[in-house]
Amino acid sequence: MSPPKGEMILVTGGAGYIGSHTIKALLSRGYEVVALDNLSVGHREFVLCEEFVEADLLDREALERVFREYPIRSVIHFAARTAVGESVENPEIYYYNNVVGTLNLLSAMRKRGVEEIVFSSSAAVYGDPEQIPIPEDHPKRPKSPYGRTKLMMEEVLADYARAYGIGYVALRYFNAAGSDPEGVIGEWHDPETHLIPIVLEAALGVRDYVEIFGTDYPTPDGTCIRDFIHVVDLAEAHVLALERLREGRASPAYNLGTGVGHSVRKVIEVCREVTGREIRVVEGPRRPGDPPALVADPTKAEQELGWEPRFTELEEIVATAWEWMLKLYGHR
Repeated sequence: MSPPKGEMILVTGGAGYIGSHTIKALLSRGYEVVALDNLSVGHREFVLCEEFVEADLLDREALERVFREYPIRSVIHFAARTAVGESVENPEIYYYNNVVGTLNLLSAMRKRGVEEIVFSSSAAVYGDPEQIPIPEDHPKRPKSPYGRTKLMMEEVLADYARAYGIGYVALRYFNAAGSDPEGVIGEWHDPETHLIPIVLEAALGVRDYVEIFGTDYPTPDGTCIRDFIHVVDLAEAHVLALERLREGRASPAYNLGTGVGHSVRKVIEVCREVTGREIRVVEGPRRPGDPPALVADPTKAEQELGWEPRFTELEEIVATAWEWMLKLYGHR
């Protein structure tokens, strides 16, 4: 499908990790993009499109101005707070930022007649899974305020679709990982909360050790199991979801994962192999809100979106993350 000229895609959270990689994917396909981000955690230099607006979704006036000034046809919505532990400690900022911010975005869309949105959801909507791998129709029992905000917004989108005709797709990510293989952008959080970059920071000496949160889970080695999906593959899925949505052939929700789980101990071991460095490990107690295992059944996305992950081996994912980390910290 050739992108229509004179129409733009608004990417909220476009300076963030997954948002910036998705903008890169959109630009490579010829789409015109405007990025919006409040830069609270994102990086302005990661925004590769020409049009950028620094604004917050809680600022309704600024949002409405963006929709007036740009010929927006579709929205890809990433902007949200995303740390599970922080959401347990301070749920108010999660409900206010994630839920109210998304309602403001939908209100601005309705005022300008914008009826297409791809929503960044999460595997956190499932909670403790009853079966592995997890299909899309699995019961939704999120264990954290973060997961509950994502589920709430999926339900809001379903209601808006019924009442107002807004077309939407919710993409439930499992664990985003890796970095742009071309090294243009990458993963950079402050503070870092994702497992692979934390382990690689320990390999670089940026941090003294890696803490394993819980070693008594009902898994083969006692540590949590997660499905790691490369950020480039996630970005590709957003483009495909947008195109299927425009064709009227998309389902409301898709899992995005490889279908293969890796334990925390396995991730640390692969990082040792890829980097050739020692990594000190400290064992700690479980964190609240962490399910023992989360592994996707990605069949629906593969069949309906034509999505096929390129990076299926953990070693490949870690290698791209390591190359970026070396660049970020200056080849220590």
